[in-house]
Amino acid sequence: MFKKILIANRGEIALRVVYACRELGIRTVAVYSEADENSLHVRFADEDVCIGPARGADSYLNVPAIISAAEITGADAIHPGYGFLSESAYLAEVCEACHIKFIGPSPGVIRLMGDKARARRAMKKAGVPILPGSDGPIDSEERGLKVARDLGYPVIIKAAAGGGGRGMRIVRSPGDLGSALRTATREAQAAFGVGDVYIEKYIEAPRHIEVQVLGDHHGAVVHLGERECSIQRRHQKLIEEAPSPALTDRQRRKLGSTVVDAARAVQYTNAGTFEFLMDPSGHFYFIEANTRLQVEHGVTELITGVDVVKEQIRIAAGERLSFKQSDIAFTGHAIECRINAEHPETFVPSPGQIQAFSVPGGPGVRIDTFAHADCVVPPYYDSLIAKVMTWGRDRQEAIARMRRALEMTVVEGIHTSIPLHLKILADPDFEAGRLSTAFMDRYQTAPPRTS
Repeated sequence: MFKKILIANRGEIALRVVYACRELGIRTVAVYSEADENSLHVRFADEDVCIGPARGADSYLNVPAIISAAEITGADAIHPGYGFLSESAYLAEVCEACHIKFIGPSPGVIRLMGDKARARRAMKKAGVPILPGSDGPIDSEERGLKVARDLGYPVIIKAAAGGGGRGMRIVRSPGDLGSALRTATREAQAAFGVGDVYIEKYIEAPRHIEVQVLGDHHGAVVHLGERECSIQRRHQKLIEEAPSPALTDRQRRKLGSTVVDAARAVQYTNAGTFEFLMDPSGHFYFIEANTRLQVEHGVTELITGVDVVKEQIRIAAGERLSFKQSDIAFTGHAIECRINAEHPETFVPSPGQIQAFSVPGGPGVRIDTFAHADCVVPPYYDSLIAKVMTWGRDRQEAIARMRRALEMTVVEGIHTSIPLHLKILADPDFEAGRLSTAFMDRYQTAPPRTS
């Protein structure tokens, strides 16, 4: 087992890794930017190293600074969390060269699954259903028009090297394709350093379903069930739950088995998530795989009792999975609300000093956060400040506990998304489990009228 792990991240996920390491008896090293000097992950790690100025590009994305911090502190492994360098094959390769263990999949698998076009081909070869689309990147408007004509409108343009809604455009007519291609290519280049984009058939109002997997270095692969992630705004998830209220037991078993076979086909190790769209007829289509820990891993932990982060660490250390597929039992229902520092109606970011911060406990409530009274939410990073998770014996109890938890949460000094979450939780369609990625359209602020 590792003696010391450097956590190449910040905020609540850095604290989450600290928790797991403490339970395993592993010392931790926090890295931080100048803006995060007083953050809780710095306070609770055993050691800390400043790796640069506030901007992420100068600190949390600075591979030489992170490797130097690991070497001077004697860390024998790096946990990348999510975001930043968590899906960086380059960091994984540098770790290998420096004899530091990267807690994640191999560089080859990260590169394969990080290229969405290559991942589609690999999944198709493994027998996983994929959306009809281009065989590779679209290199001209003429080819894009031909592909879109063959698929039939609407289509969606996606960045081959990234996700999170960047480099993504829905196109409903041939006249819009050229400008959408150019815009998506520019966004992809700016966000991921690679401007390649591809085209898929666009499904109207699907569900977004993802499956959590774990694979060790001895050939064992298991799935930990699915999560429903359909409540999104601009392709950014707001609420996740497990299990999905839409799946039958038969669908759940078939999807889980399909994902396990796919993970084995690409020799997947460590934690990962295979994401699918489910159309109104109940058909699944692979869209991408995230080769890292997901923000929403906590809801899976609540219904399975499996500590995903500790399993990541054990797998990276060469240990075998401590359980088989048949050992995993799914109990109850869990929901997560991502609490963002932003205005709940305009979605404008709201960084600043938190003057008061109080979150409830009580039965079935879990809070993952770095926030506290008097802490500062910096403007340089993602706006997520807390994840509120609830567990119930069934979905209704989980929803009731979430409402109670959010109604009793106190955050003063900044705006948060809590009022929006409460509005969603009270929506009759949400209560009934009638969800799709178009759900949030009803809450979009209408554009201002011009005279």
